[in-house]
Amino acid sequence: MPNFCAAPNCTRKSTQSDLAFFRFPRDPARCQKWVENCRRADLEDKTPDQLNKHYRLCAKHFETSMICRTSPYRTVLRDNAIPTIFDLTSHLNNPHSRHRKRIKELSEDEIRTLKQKKIDETSEQEPKHKEINNSSAQNPSAEEGGEEQDGDILPLTLEEKENKEYLKSLFEILILMGKQNIPLDGHEADEIPEGLFTPDNFQALLECRINSGEEVLRKRFETTAVNTLFCSKTQQKQMLEICESCIREETLREVRDSHFFSIVTDDVVDIAGEEHLPVLVRFVDEAHNLREEFVGFLPYEADAEILAVKFHTTITEKWGLNMEYCRGQAYIVSSGFSSKMKVVASRLLEKYPQAIYTLCSSCALNMWLAKSVPVIGVSVALGTIEEVCSFFHRSPQLLLELDNVISVLFQNNDERGKELKEICHSQWTGRHDAFEILVDLLQALVLCLDGINSDTNVRWNNCIAGRAFVLCSAVTDFDFIVTIVVLKNVLSFTRAFGKNLQGQTSDVFFAASSLTAVLHSLNEVMENIEVYHEFWFEEATNLAAKLDIQMKLPGKFRRAQHSNLESQLTSESYYKETLSVPTVEHIIQELKDIFSEQHLKALKCLSLVPSVMGQLKFNTSEEHHADMYRSDLPNPDTLSAELHCWRIKWKHRGKDIELPSTIYEALHLPDIKFFPNVYALLKVLCILPVMKVENERYENGRKRLKAYLRNTLTDQRGLDRTACSGSHHSVVAEARGEQK
Repeated sequence: MPNFCAAPNCTRKSTQSDLAFFRFPRDPARCQKWVENCRRADLEDKTPDQLNKHYRLCAKHFETSMICRTSPYRTVLRDNAIPTIFDLTSHLNNPHSRHRKRIKELSEDEIRTLKQKKIDETSEQEPKHKEINNSSAQNPSAEEGGEEQDGDILPLTLEEKENKEYLKSLFEILILMGKQNIPLDGHEADEIPEGLFTPDNFQALLECRINSGEEVLRKRFETTAVNTLFCSKTQQKQMLEICESCIREETLREVRDSHFFSIVTDDVVDIAGEEHLPVLVRFVDEAHNLREEFVGFLPYEADAEILAVKFHTTITEKWGLNMEYCRGQAYIVSSGFSSKMKVVASRLLEKYPQAIYTLCSSCALNMWLAKSVPVIGVSVALGTIEEVCSFFHRSPQLLLELDNVISVLFQNNDERGKELKEICHSQWTGRHDAFEILVDLLQALVLCLDGINSDTNVRWNNCIAGRAFVLCSAVTDFDFIVTIVVLKNVLSFTRAFGKNLQGQTSDVFFAASSLTAVLHSLNEVMENIEVYHEFWFEEATNLAAKLDIQMKLPGKFRRAQHSNLESQLTSESYYKETLSVPTVEHIIQELKDIFSEQHLKALKCLSLVPSVMGQLKFNTSEEHHADMYRSDLPNPDTLSAELHCWRIKWKHRGKDIELPSTIYEALHLPDIKFFPNVYALLKVLCILPVMKVENERYENGRKRLKAYLRNTLTDQRGLDRTACSGSHHSVVAEARGEQK
């Protein structure tokens, strides 16, 4: 849809002009200044949000000093830009003309002043026009392109035009490779036969376009030295950086336009030997779709306070997001990093109380809780579990070997054996019941790893056999056995609760009400920890005996016990004090932190979704819970009446009309804009990290991030890869040459 310029006496539209068009600012003071300078009476009663969404001014109404080019593809205004160039008098010469843009009537003095000002400006511009005309006369080739030039911008020289066309061709190839998932390099050294030269993919496509008749590329190729790379790695890197800048700015512009957003981080990753946090943003775009987009990497700091400051600075100053509009924050981190990210969360909450700290929908609650337990044995066990899963997914042959062992062990229970085989072929370590699965699978894993390591037929290479030996030693350690059994039993109290949080909207709503019961059960466990731990330890010793694993304490503790002859601490009491007690205490506290009063209030607002209303017999009270978002509503004074109309609409619907069951469906209702407060509330609820992305098409950010990390070596990863950002933002990651 074309954008029309809102300035009086200006008929330009975006489809008929190469000029940039700029939205009215949301800042009330600046927006008021824009309206005053436009002199349009019909704009004065509109809000900044309405003006920002529906009205534009073209670049002709701004001084050139107010406009800057951030890249070859993006033109932006300076933060303090005010439009000052307007034609407010030309319609007076034609009294019969009709204008849909009603110009505010000017007094005779104001008209006289404006005309005099225009005469003065014209007299000042005459010398400039003469210089430009002289320059054009001396360089007639500049006019050959037929491009209309602005009065205060010098025309491009022939050399500049050729460079522009050359760069355009390079970027077209780069974007094509990104969209088609073609790496820039594409060849490993050992893949190319000795003595044979094979150009990389980028070079090959350049030569293909030259042979197809691309004159600009051909001319550049012919005038370049024979021993010079046609497009060097440095140039390719610069092009990627430009793409990254464009992609990030475009994504952040969409976030700013949507107003509200949430921040999510993923596991810390290794980039060129340094730890970085991947940062994603959640927002609802103009088409009412919830999107989760990757925006960049943040260097990880060992000091939690410094990390909190840098995190805030990057988001607000570098990326230009207003944290006053942040409504949620979630941090998926590996064991050991959890406590530091909680400091970041608490510091942001101090400044922005509405940036609720929540669970992330892409991570099972039980795994989230386990990763945050501040016990070294738990961190080691989680790392071992991930390594075992990754080991068997290295090749189909390893998974087949595990399937054969499971078939033998579960020959009397084919149904369970088949289920475990299917689970093993998935990324089961992220499931809600991962620890129950591990306990059931442990014997099969040990036998399989032991068989791979001691295979006399030499079916496995030394690397696989050696890795199997190391992993087998790790999973047959008694400390590992006790840890996974304790985690399995403690987290059994939160399994159903966490599963509901990742279910349908109604499941999430009712889960919020069941938190009290979950905490009550865990508190009961804590009060009777002696009894519960006794059962857990007995289960662990029985499992160890079944696997022929010797029960023993960690070496560090045994050495300390030998030096202290008075120590009467047994194995059972040792694990109770160092594992069971701190695990239960931490999980209780973590649940309270994640599901704060503000968070639970927000989840109670999900009764706005019609299917939840129906289950509650339309006897709901959203207004009480929605108070926390009152400042986010366009018309808070009419909220009560609007909610009443919203309930009546669905209560008395036609028999053939189904109740929308998700926020996504509610946001896409044809008449949702007739309920502006409900619409605003649903948008804010939608971006909370705990809510899952209903449409998988808009969850590309995390998928592209995982693909980028999976397909690149750590020492070859570039900084600030914005590759993983969205469907049409695939250029950067997919055009890189490190992919295999």
